[in-house]
Amino acid sequence: MPYPKFSEIARSFAPGWFAAVMGTGVLALTTHTLALRWPLLALPALALHWFNSALFVLLAAPWLVRWLRFREAALQTLKHPVQANFYPTFSIALLVLAAQWLLFSPHVAIALALWWLGVVLTFAFSFAVLFFMFRGEQVTLEHVTPAQFIPAVGLVVMPLAGGPLLPYMPEGMREIALTVSAVGLGAGSMMYVGLLGITLFRKYLHKPAQGILTPTVWIHLAPLGVIPLSLTNLLEHLPFPAAREAATVLMLLFWGFGVWWLVMASLLTLAARVAGQLPFALSWWGFTFPLGAFVAESLRLSAALGWGSTFAVGVAAWLLLCVLWALTLFRTVRGVASGEIFRPHP
Repeated sequence: MPYPKFSEIARSFAPGWFAAVMGTGVLALTTHTLALRWPLLALPALALHWFNSALFVLLAAPWLVRWLRFREAALQTLKHPVQANFYPTFSIALLVLAAQWLLFSPHVAIALALWWLGVVLTFAFSFAVLFFMFRGEQVTLEHVTPAQFIPAVGLVVMPLAGGPLLPYMPEGMREIALTVSAVGLGAGSMMYVGLLGITLFRKYLHKPAQGILTPTVWIHLAPLGVIPLSLTNLLEHLPFPAAREAATVLMLLFWGFGVWWLVMASLLTLAARVAGQLPFALSWWGFTFPLGAFVAESLRLSAALGWGSTFAVGVAAWLLLCVLWALTLFRTVRGVASGEIFRPHP
């Protein structure tokens, strides 16, 4: 088959492409954290930052063209009960990039611009996706997958970069940023609690998501890692010293569930692989950001408690993240080279 033209790529450009930016960004951030102990990792972390920034620009072109030239196709995806959940990956990618630019670059203004744009779009996508879903009669239990967590994850990611950016904001803007972060964290956390019950209900009483949706089982790790981290970042700027200790206890509980779920997700993925039900697709990037969020949580918890065990788990998960990221990147590049990855799945 001939290689697809740019217009054809843009028309069917999947919103989930930005999961690649999310995953690469969290790998850069966690590698930077480990570089504080092992300085040799500093250069790879910086290289990942610049690679990810370029990747976002590259992916943004067909994404924007789709909205400008093929708006009906973009809106149709927004109304789809499964595909629509991947739209917030664009705004989450902006929030992750904001954290990167704050950490790797002296240009704080870029980080601030990325964060505010990410905040606005995250709220917009969360309302748009869930509005169509709440009104859609086409949503059934078969459409329920951990991908439903993505709009919620976007909301709780706000304080990750927002908290560290507060000292660089004018005093009047700090209160607005804190308020926005609190709304996002509260809404996203409560949505996660409800969606967790629904997704577990499907796993117990209905056939599981298989095929290209198999990697979505890893998405459970994202809110388990991000919610405690965001809460900790937020509390550092609020007058509640006792709550910071409580947040560490909460992080420990979430981390414990994360360890258990990491093993379960690995077993389910291996079972799918053995059964021949794990074809490569863009959904493989769903392995990366959730696992990276768990790594970040493990490293933060290790620093708070001084436990070598949590650090060891974090390093082991980081090594797994490196392997999955490299494998997914290789398969993605191969798919791009052949043009196969741009063709819709049957």
